[in-house]
Amino acid sequence: MKTLTKEQRDLITPQGAIDLLKKGNERFVNNLKMNRNLLQQVNETSDGQHPFAVILSCIDSRTSAELIFDQGLGDIFSVRIAGNIQNADILGSMEFSCKVAGAKVVVVLGHTKCGAVKGACDHVEMGNLTTLLEKLKPAIESETSVTSNRNAKNSEFVEKVASINVRNTKKQILKNSPILRDMIEKGEIALIGGMYDVVTGIVDFYDDEIVTAETLAKETIA
Repeated sequence: MKTLTKEQRDLITPQGAIDLLKKGNERFVNNLKMNRNLLQQVNETSDGQHPFAVILSCIDSRTSAELIFDQGLGDIFSVRIAGNIQNADILGSMEFSCKVAGAKVVVVLGHTKCGAVKGACDHVEMGNLTTLLEKLKPAIESETSVTSNRNAKNSEFVEKVASINVRNTKKQILKNSPILRDMIEKGEIALIGGMYDVVTGIVDFYDDEIVTAETLAKETIA
């Protein structure tokens, strides 16, 4: 598997980028990883990189985007923070990835059994972690279907909060980054969420909630 060139990357559509990630995850789940010469890719990317996607995921050691999507050096930008939340620095990184470097899709990737989500559900307070977990509280407050045992021991509650958090992060990206929103409106990139299952290795993309130029136009009309 050769490293992506700029010409090859530029031909990839936003949907095509998502399809590449889906195929990569399928290879990962079936233990059929692409044959790559990583040292060769080091040499091939020494003068530049042309990733086709930027993925915001959790720091959890089980959720390395390069591994679960079977990608090599130079293929994706990986942004990682506990709870896959967004802030100004992360938005700036995404804006660089897309506007400057040419990535075609932004993926917000949550995962099951997330420690950050569990901590927020249990109202954990510890140093700077306290401020980070505060950003997950809107997802907790939005989850109203579970009325009892709203804590980390309730796996159903935790997974529902994690899913809402992915959707909230997508909304915040649209709200807080005029650059990314403009690129979506022009059809240059797409924004999609998903959930990685730490038990099966499968990524469930929220295809019905993908944000594209078409979906944004429908929202504006509505």
